[in-house]
Amino acid sequence: MTKAGTTGITVVAADTPAPPVPLPRRRGVELALIVVAVLLSVYGYCAVGLARTGVVPPGAAGYGAGLGVLALVAHLAVRLRARHADPLLLPIGVLLNGLGLVLIYRLDLQTPGDQAAPTQLIWSTLGVGFFIVVVALLRDHRVLQRYAYVCVAAALALLTLAILFPAVNGARIWIRIAGFSIQPGEFAKVLLAVFFAAYLAANRTALTYAGRRVWRMQLPTGRVLGPIVAVWLLSVGVLVLERDLGTSLLFFGLFVVLLYVATGRSGWIAVGLLLAALGAVAVGRLEPHVHARIEDWLHPFASIEAGQGPNQLAQSLFAFAAGGILGTGLGLGHSVLIGFAAKSDFILATAGEELGLAGLSAIFLLYGLVVERGFRYGLALRDPFGRLLAVGLASIVALQVFVIAGGVTGLIPLTGMAMPFLAQGGSSVVTNWAILALLIRLSDSARRPGAHPEAP
Repeated sequence: MTKAGTTGITVVAADTPAPPVPLPRRRGVELALIVVAVLLSVYGYCAVGLARTGVVPPGAAGYGAGLGVLALVAHLAVRLRARHADPLLLPIGVLLNGLGLVLIYRLDLQTPGDQAAPTQLIWSTLGVGFFIVVVALLRDHRVLQRYAYVCVAAALALLTLAILFPAVNGARIWIRIAGFSIQPGEFAKVLLAVFFAAYLAANRTALTYAGRRVWRMQLPTGRVLGPIVAVWLLSVGVLVLERDLGTSLLFFGLFVVLLYVATGRSGWIAVGLLLAALGAVAVGRLEPHVHARIEDWLHPFASIEAGQGPNQLAQSLFAFAAGGILGTGLGLGHSVLIGFAAKSDFILATAGEELGLAGLSAIFLLYGLVVERGFRYGLALRDPFGRLLAVGLASIVALQVFVIAGGVTGLIPLTGMAMPFLAQGGSSVVTNWAILALLIRLSDSARRPGAHPEAP
């Protein structure tokens, strides 16, 4: 294109792309938010001690220093290795983990024979260490695509190994060796997310356009869809044998979401909901353990009417009702009456009772921000594997929060899963720090100027 000027003719390139505008790194904002997260956690720790004993807990300074050092080291890893990463993800992880330690410590004060907070702090330290290793060593998320089949083999091996160990509370979901235990389903969900993302990214065209058309829906060929369906059926089948139905639901939801994102076919959502409904009805009728949970969900106050006292779900509903809008205050609730699952499955009831609807809404908002950031960078990344992996990791968090929150509030039957970062559980907290590390690596790739090449 040409443009006339006062002194002659000026040539202007019409198709020259504008130089990329670098996004601000905001590492200073991240550090400031981390300081706020640590201070809020220490304040909660002190508030619990004052409410229960009338004095500030003697370990408050050590708790604050330990959490602060962990958060600072994680921040330095991000500053050095992922300078363009999203500034909100790490502070949110620190705040949720810190709040989880506070709630577990609060319940420990009323259960002297079951002190879980020190162990949870050790697992949190391991989780942050794993976070640092992932951020420091994984320079390009596309490297994971090469190990898709290694990931799925490791996931299936972990899930199968748990069958060989004794059941705990009706479910075979633990591997216990010499007093050390892990929950393999927690690690398997990340490994399967990597496999699903890699396989769907490599076969997205065949999944979308090949095959027959049935009822206005384009079905992929069996050769393309068969391997991923087989892996999903194997993983869910093993989990059903282990009676870990919460993780089964999580894997199913992850599979359907990624299949929809990869193909853009909304019919997969309808098929997924139909299969989920059929599976829920079948398992609910055939499995006594699941049938009992459905009965408790349908009739949460039946045990009270029978003169047997409130069950766990009824106690959870009472805790939410007692919390009201602003809560009773940290340390002043009675959610310990829920029983052995108060620190794990039902820890959200403690937050609802003592922080109220306002505090519970703030917690859900933090989870919502993590999910939103994952979806945002899934849209920003140009390589198909990165897009699917970001959406898959964000969907894991979203599905897990929905299933747990729905269970303890009576919206859906209980599933026995752990609330990310909040609940007692070493495998859960380590896995969620790994998810956060991968999201930070993906956000760094999405925000880095000129770093959006297509996958090779």
